[in-house]
Amino acid sequence: MLDDLNELRTLQQVLASGSLTAAANAMGVSLAVVSKRLATLERRTGVRLVNRTTRRLSPTEEGARLMVEIDRALEAIRQGEELLATGRDEPVGTLRVSAPVSFGRRHVAPILGELTRRYPQLAISLSLDDKVVDVVGGATDVAIRIGGGLVDSSAAMRKIADNSRILVAAPAYLDRRGRPSTPLDLRNHDLLRYGDFVAPWRLYGPNGATESIPAPARMRVDNGDALHDWCVAGLGIMLKSIVDVSHDMASGRLERVLPDWHGGDLPIVALFPDRTNMPRKARVFLDAMVNAFQEVPRK
Repeated sequence: MLDDLNELRTLQQVLASGSLTAAANAMGVSLAVVSKRLATLERRTGVRLVNRTTRRLSPTEEGARLMVEIDRALEAIRQGEELLATGRDEPVGTLRVSAPVSFGRRHVAPILGELTRRYPQLAISLSLDDKVVDVVGGATDVAIRIGGGLVDSSAAMRKIADNSRILVAAPAYLDRRGRPSTPLDLRNHDLLRYGDFVAPWRLYGPNGATESIPAPARMRVDNGDALHDWCVAGLGIMLKSIVDVSHDMASGRLERVLPDWHGGDLPIVALFPDRTNMPRKARVFLDAMVNAFQEVPRK
């Protein structure tokens, strides 16, 4: 069993280092030992795991798939060893989190930072990307996403908080252009939009009322932070998650437009591979996220 673990650790180090020599130096063993371990592992699995070129080693397709499981297995072993060493039930190892760019920077990153101050054995790897990641077959422990429609049915899910999109603008813009009193008034305003979306804004109002409002954008951008900055600067009205604008509304930098209307529910959810075997590090992170959003308005 120990030889098997050494082979797995060697493959991990070889791919991280990019060469057999660098891996041998990092592990404190000879080049011959690294070569033998890699050859034995490939012989045992029956497939080639590493592409060998003159410049750098890289995983084959089979090697890349195996590395996902190796990373998880070795991380679990390391957590167990550290737990035995410390005698405490606290999160250890590297927590790999994926989150949307703007939401992750504003909300997820500060929580992760606080967790590292609280738990000295915890390390963090945060990936900010608006694309949906594979938490079942990938190397991510927890993926935070906005909107239940993004949920992969093969992944477990926990709702972090209810959330909806609302219309907001800077008070200076509304003082200059007027405050809409009905959804149809939006047609006479400058609208700010994310990405290349051109569909009408679907708004939900009192007593089940709905309105579909054409929303041609005067300004559009593929970055949520830039969109937010435009709105605060008084350049128009945007439709944004309430969790992203609650602090600006509380400070008076933004004002809600058409407060009786909203753009639909977009819950904040966490996706992860397996609820029954969730590691302590992931559970602590999710609990911290839920606690952080308890006081945030929902609609």
